[in-house]
Parts: sequence; C-alpha cells; structure tokens
Amino acid sequence: MYTIKTMNSISPVYQDILKADNYSVSPEAEHPDAILVRSADMHSYPVEENLLCVARAGAGVNNLPLDALAQAGVVAFNSPGANANAVKELVLAGLLLASRRIAEGIEWCRGLTEGETTIEKQVEAGKKQFAGPELAGKTLGVIGLGAIGVQVANTGVALGMDVLGYDPFISIEHAWKLSRAVQHSTTLDEVLEKSDYVTVHVPLMDSTRDLINAAAIAKMKPEAALLNFARDGLVNIDAVKAALEANALRVYVTDFPCKALIGAKNVLLTPHLGASTPESEDNCVRMVAQQVHDYIEYGSIVNSVNYPNCKLGRLSVPRIALLHQNVPNVIGSITKVLSEEALNIENMINVSRGGYAYTVVDVGHAPSERLVAKLGTLDTMYRVRLLMP
Repeated sequence: MYTIKTMNSISPVYQDILKADNYSVSPEAEHPDAILVRSADMHSYPVEENLLCVARAGAGVNNLPLDALAQAGVVAFNSPGANANAVKELVLAGLLLASRRIAEGIEWCRGLTEGETTIEKQVEAGKKQFAGPELAGKTLGVIGLGAIGVQVANTGVALGMDVLGYDPFISIEHAWKLSRAVQHSTTLDEVLEKSDYVTVHVPLMDSTRDLINAAAIAKMKPEAALLNFARDGLVNIDAVKAALEANALRVYVTDFPCKALIGAKNVLLTPHLGASTPESEDNCVRMVAQQVHDYIEYGSIVNSVNYPNCKLGRLSVPRIALLHQNVPNVIGSITKVLSEEALNIENMINVSRGGYAYTVVDVGHAPSERLVAKLGTLDTMYRVRLLMP
C-alpha cells in the first residue's frame, strides 16, 4: 500500500487511477511515498527519505524546490497543457474585453437610474462611448507556441485574424498542432511591430523576466493591446503604466493583479482565473495521478521538471531504477556492481537533464538486497529502486 499526501484541495478524479486497493490518499498522510500539490509552498517542507515523487497539479512549479528534491532522489512532475483550453478561453475573453470596452460598458450600466429620461433612451445616447473594433481582420501576435499558445493562435485564425506566431524553441508536437494559416515570425520585433494584439505565452525564467519591457513596448503600435495570461514577471509593470499614460499603448489586460495596477489607466484585471474551471482541475489531477502511478509502479518518468523524461512500459523482468548525478563513468560503476552477481542486462536506458541523470536497467533475475544497497552507496547516486513484476 502506497501513501499519498495531498497538500491542497485535490479533485477526487485521482481515484480512477490511484485506486484504493493499492493507494491511500489523504491530506493527513504521514511519511508519504508521493505528494499531490497545487499552490502550497514546499520550499521549507521536510523531504523524508521514503518520498519518491512530488506532482504539481498545474504548469507552474515556482512553489517546488526542484534542485533540493532532485538531490534527495525525488522526481518532481507537473501537468503541462492540462489547463490549456481553460486559459485559451480566458485569453479569448481578454481579446474581446480589450476591443469592445465591455467591462466599461457593464460598469456604466450599473449606475443607470431612470428619471426624466428612460433607461432605454440613456442607453441609446450613451452607447457610442463604448464602441470598439472587431477582431476579424486584425493582427494577433502570439509569443510562445506551447500548449496554450498554439490553441490561442488557432483560435485567432478561426476568428478571422491574421496571426503571427513567434517561438524559436517550438516543439515538433506543438508545430504539428499549429494551423497552417499561422505565419511564422523569426524575430520578436516583427511580432511587436506588426500586431494589433500581442499575447504572451512563455514560461517565467531568468531569460524571460521582463520580456516585455520599455524597449519592447516602444516597438508596438500605440493603438495595440497587450495581454498577459501566462506569468506575472514577464511584463514590466512600470513600463506598461508609463506607456498607457503616454498613450503609447491602448490597453493592458492581465490575469495577475498587483498593487501597482489597481486603478491604473486602461488596465483590465482578472483575479488569476486562467485555470479556474472544474474541467481544468480534473485534467491536471488526472495527468499527475497517472504520472505518480506509472513512476511508482514502473519507474516511468513523464513530464518531470527536475529529471529527464523516460517513458517506460510495464514490468516483465526485475527493473533497477537509478537517479544519479550526470557525470562521467557512472554507467561503468553501475555495471561493475551488477557484474558481481552475474546479472544479465536485458535492457538499459540512460537519459540526462542538466546535472541529473536517470538509468534504468532491466535484468534477468532479481538482484540481492546487498547489491541494491551497494548501488546506493555510490558517490554519484541519489536513489536506487528495485521494481519487481
């Protein structure tokens, strides 16, 4: 029986995968084998020796100490793309809000009172101030063509927009999903200069922090709209406010309110609603539950954020799974230990990611406890697991 701890409210759909006959899932779980988490900060959470993996039911992993987990032999997962449709729909709402002055119109209607003039007449007289352009025929620039960016770009095409997509690191998987009508931009500047609407969909890293800064905004059309439903920190708030005040940018729409933006001119805020749908939550939990299940039972790693991915099938023979440093001579030291018991290596996989590596060895018969323990004493080793069919 494996013990799984939940650190936030987690959709019960995990029960379809982490079945009760082999998994005990509870927020009160002690000494867990795995943790399912959403937004809880784990940077100060004690990592116990038996913890095998941590799965974040969402895309961002700023709340996880990735290196500390990796060096403790703990694989960290996330659920990229599980909330893509939910975010795409909110971006579509953002495009409409940026165009048609819907939010301002709603607030104006709240203040209507009937006196000498009827409500109907006030509406007819006042509606002109909320006129705005249609999306069809305008140019949408999508920066980042991952799971969400691709869906946003394709939606733009469906709306009759001219779509420019920029992503120098687009994956083959996402490229196949991208509409052929999306024009490929080779530079960020081209997207900024040509677009009527610019929407950002890249991860927040040191290299992308303040990606949209004063210099970037200066390249945009003064009548352009900027949307950020990806991550706080990708857009420099001071630069945005200055551009809006100077009428060098028409509107900024974001899902990340902060003190500096409250009440700011031509800023539309939503309260971090991107993945706030029951469907999105269920999708995320299903994905991470499957990842936890497959890692615990087969050693398979899919959508890890601190170790290399290594998708494996079910067990047919004993499997030794080793998490270790990515340094020379590790494989030699592993095979040397295995040779002590004349173990036949039926299959071996070694994959790496930065300073971390994962080696999986399927062997002809079960090794002794002594041999498994000896593998664990190698200087380069973080964790050794023996998985039996």
